[in-house]
Amino acid sequence: MKHVILITGTPCVGKTTVAKALTTKLNAQYINLTDYAKQNNLIIEEDPERCTTVINEEAMQENLGATIDASENGTIVIDGHYAAAVIPEEQVAQVFVLRRNPVELKSFMEKRGYSGSKLWENLQAEIIDVCLGEAVQFHAGRVCELDATGKTPEQVVEEIVEVLEKRISCRVGTIDWMGTLEKEGILDQYLKPM
Repeated sequence: MKHVILITGTPCVGKTTVAKALTTKLNAQYINLTDYAKQNNLIIEEDPERCTTVINEEAMQENLGATIDASENGTIVIDGHYAAAVIPEEQVAQVFVLRRNPVELKSFMEKRGYSGSKLWENLQAEIIDVCLGEAVQFHAGRVCELDATGKTPEQVVEEIVEVLEKRISCRVGTIDWMGTLEKEGILDQYLKPM
């Protein structure tokens, strides 16, 4: 049986950097869902206004299931903000949802060229726990929520390894960005209309 680890979270939380570093540390196979979708012709439309793509989720599930089954590596790290929704539950060992304080996340997004509705849509998704909710919906009992705010990718990887080795326990529902921003008096700045 394969040991499939999902790394998910909103854009710019550090998924790809952490997933690649974890892959190296575990000597695992790495799959980036965006690249996988392109390589396997699973994109059904481009949304230029939001600078995003729409994938064929059913075909993605089938293809990924076959790829996982055919893998010669016992451990596979899969990275993508929609990973929880497209990886069959029976194939998933653990889901790590990376979180980042929206103030820091906004700065990261702006450095990567996010602006307008794409910026605000993703910030609001982080504030209202969209990726966490999706992970729990599809993989309840296998989800760990990790705060990456102010941490290096290596620190986040070490925390993941500690969870995998059962040196620390998983936590879910411990991060409340809405409450944090409200206490700081800046919540309204982050709930702008798109």
